[in-house]
Amino acid sequence: MAFHGTFDHTLDAKNRLTVPSKFRSTLAGKVFLVKGAEPCLSVYPEDTYTRMASAALAGMNPLSARARQLSRLFYSNAMEVELDGAGRIMLPPRFIEQAGISSREVVVAGAGECLELWDRSTWETYDADLTRRAPDLTASLGHPA
Repeated sequence: MAFHGTFDHTLDAKNRLTVPSKFRSTLAGKVFLVKGAEPCLSVYPEDTYTRMASAALAGMNPLSARARQLSRLFYSNAMEVELDGAGRIMLPPRFIEQAGISSREVVVAGAGECLELWDRSTWETYDADLTRRAPDLTASLGHPA
């Protein structure tokens, strides 16, 4: 299932995110909460994250400095979590800090193979810039805007 859409949410007092109900069955069982390259957190189904990390490291010499660094990047910045009975995920303080989530107001954005969790004001700025750059981004794919 591809994750689509943008949803405004509020973290509860214990820093738990309630996953949008339409995605809960896809994320049932173990999921990976991952620090993003941008100021966000990603939530991947277990098999998707495992497959992506393995594919990224495939063919690399495991003793090379680059392979060790990438391995640390993929595995130390991801944690296995499960949705609780109410469809929530606990967000650890260090993950919240890395994503720049400064209030309980967040946006859950579909990003294809994962959901992304953004501080709401950061998302609004990022989304406005992304929309402004959309013609150039689509042109880079060979598609007209």
